[in-house]
Amino acid sequence: MNTQSNTLIYRKVRSKSIPIQKVCEVGVYLPETSNIIDFIKQGVETILIEPEPNSIQAIKSYFHDYNNVTLLPIAIYKHNGTLTLSKAEASTFVSDLPMSPALVNDQYQIDDKKNIVVECKLFSAIDKGNIDLLSIDTEGSEWYVLSTMISRPKIISIETHGKFYINPFIKDIKKWMTENDYEVWFKDKTDTVFCRKGLINFSLKEKINLQLTMLYLWIRRNKKAISFKSIKSC
Repeated sequence: MNTQSNTLIYRKVRSKSIPIQKVCEVGVYLPETSNIIDFIKQGVETILIEPEPNSIQAIKSYFHDYNNVTLLPIAIYKHNGTLTLSKAEASTFVSDLPMSPALVNDQYQIDDKKNIVVECKLFSAIDKGNIDLLSIDTEGSEWYVLSTMISRPKIISIETHGKFYINPFIKDIKKWMTENDYEVWFKDKTDTVFCRKGLINFSLKEKINLQLTMLYLWIRRNKKAISFKSIKSC
């Protein structure tokens, strides 16, 4: 979730002079924390996809004067129709998912009274094949975007991890990336950013930073297990 004046992905893309003409974000939450807000403010053509009613109203209000923004008040899923979502504070996720950040990290217990039913569509139903940069943060259901996507963006940012959480479709995501000629560019505390192979020349600093980030994430994710083994061996 972005809380900086300039998002990391925006700064990295600018540093590599990658031309971006159309961006899409699936799972926006609040407009101020959008992962692609800097592209929007630069006038880049944008599709925002968000199913949660309160977030939809906030997005409409915040981007009211931005003619480059199209908001689709839907969820992306594996079929066209309706979908039940569970709400846990800042996290809204597909109720049938085996794992989501709220379920794993916060031990959230699904409360049917807080569930909402929303319209859902296949991503292929809204994808015209011309997306240059895609950001997906749908609390565990990111795979449903990739699985029917028509575009082959230059850059794809996906929430793949976070504290003890690992995306339940991580194997499918990695396989898709390999088969479609993508490679990991960088990671942060929750997202993995992929780019088309050959698009970027990685600097030595970038390669080292990626390895250090991966080590940090591994230690963070296994911290609980490591602590338990240490106590047990005493």
